[in-house]
Amino acid sequence: MAASQGGGRRQLERGCRSDPLELQYTWIVRSPRATMSWLLGHAKLRKINLLTRKEMTNATKNLHSLGQSIWLDNITRHLLTSGALRRYIGELSVTGLTSNPTIFDHAIKNTRDYDDAIDQKLREGKSGERLFFELALEDLVQAADLFREIHDQTNGVDGWVSLEVSPELAHDTAKTVAAAKELHARAGRPNLFIKIPGTKEGLPAIEEAIFAGVHVNVTLLFSREQYLAAAEAYLRGIERRIAAGLSPNVTSVASMFISRWDVAVYGKTPETLRNRLGIAIAKLTFKAYRSFLDSSRMQQILNAGARPQRLLWASTGTKDPAASDLLYVKALAAPFTVNTMPEGTLNALADHGDLDGILSPDGGDGEEVLALFTQSGIDIDALGAQLQEEGAASFVKSWRELIGCIESKTKALA
Repeated sequence: MAASQGGGRRQLERGCRSDPLELQYTWIVRSPRATMSWLLGHAKLRKINLLTRKEMTNATKNLHSLGQSIWLDNITRHLLTSGALRRYIGELSVTGLTSNPTIFDHAIKNTRDYDDAIDQKLREGKSGERLFFELALEDLVQAADLFREIHDQTNGVDGWVSLEVSPELAHDTAKTVAAAKELHARAGRPNLFIKIPGTKEGLPAIEEAIFAGVHVNVTLLFSREQYLAAAEAYLRGIERRIAAGLSPNVTSVASMFISRWDVAVYGKTPETLRNRLGIAIAKLTFKAYRSFLDSSRMQQILNAGARPQRLLWASTGTKDPAASDLLYVKALAAPFTVNTMPEGTLNALADHGDLDGILSPDGGDGEEVLALFTQSGIDIDALGAQLQEEGAASFVKSWRELIGCIESKTKALA
């Protein structure tokens, strides 16, 4: 019986969480028993500070030792000033972080941590986007400095932080590239990624940014085909640099959003397929990733001194309260990849995480599982395109809310 049938059914309500690009949702559970189980699961996280450091870090260290980089999907001024980020680096094997407009929006709107800085910048005549980027760069430069030792130790493979260009520029390649170059130069740090969406309109900007020597985090990827398009854009940019006699040492990651797939098909397929689509998509994308790394064109640029673009798993926080809070972390363990996790997921991994194995480079049962979804009436290609379109629209919505938040804050402080 499909998940949407029967009494006491579980129902979704949309509720913006920390990342609108992933279109994260809150799962509202109407079953009292399931609700109590979910609350007890959250209460368990509060026991983390009672654990010894050795007990707390085994799972994160094991995942790091396996060869997967653990990044934090969050950045706030409090995270920096409280020493929390430094602790995550030292104790939980965190080696990088990602940011997004909603994280900044919540931090600026819901705390007073930025008030003094905003007031000072207002006195300097700054406002709107210009003021925001100064705030964001202040935070990310501090974070980049905390990760700098890791960046140097790994010869630039790890220790990265990420900042997005304005999504209002999505349809203008030249302006996106110009903004990416400007932000990277203003940061003045070698370990800053500029995030550019891997949409059809964003692909030319990714290629041009790579050619211009800007390190790029390609975001908003949902399918194997979208990943391959982003990988091709990166590859073309590097090939052009080599042909022009420029250094091919430009770094990139390709960010695949996972959990949104399962939210999108909730209640539309048999219960036996619940929470299986995102992982199946990830398995086939990982197979494509490994094949791409072994391709002749990739081997040629590696031989010329280039770096391979790494695959990054995003949207890896569990949305279904009936599922393990480490569902995607355990399923997506794989060497030479990145998993950027929400703080709750990171702490859950530290508290009670373990690993079941690693992803198979041959895609495992991914094709078989996708066939089951197709038989259930899910158009995988159409859904992948829809998720990216919705994500792009959410990019713009979130950005406008952030700028609106800045403007409201400036008026309150004026």
